[in-house]
Amino acid sequence: MTPPNETPPGPGNGEPGFDAVLAQLRGIVEKLEGGNLTLEQSLAAFEEGVRLSRHGARILDAAEQRVDILMRDEGGTDRAVPFGAGGESDRGNR
Repeated sequence: MTPPNETPPGPGNGEPGFDAVLAQLRGIVEKLEGGNLTLEQSLAAFEEGVRLSRHGARILDAAEQRVDILMRDEGGTDRAVPFGAGGESDRGNR
């Protein structure tokens, strides 16, 4: 979980959001797959991709933590909620 004095990653604090990170990663992959980069350019693009990947993972972790908090009941106890592939059709089974 993000410490209380630390801002969670994402667009609210001036950092790119998940969609922007994903778009940048796709652009890097396209450049790398193009095969027109020098070794140094390829390494720099790969390093940027790793940085973006880690940033995206932090955004997803923060989102997961928010969902975990929202899924707790009023007493602070975690509630087990099935998350099936059926989506909305699972609601009738509870």
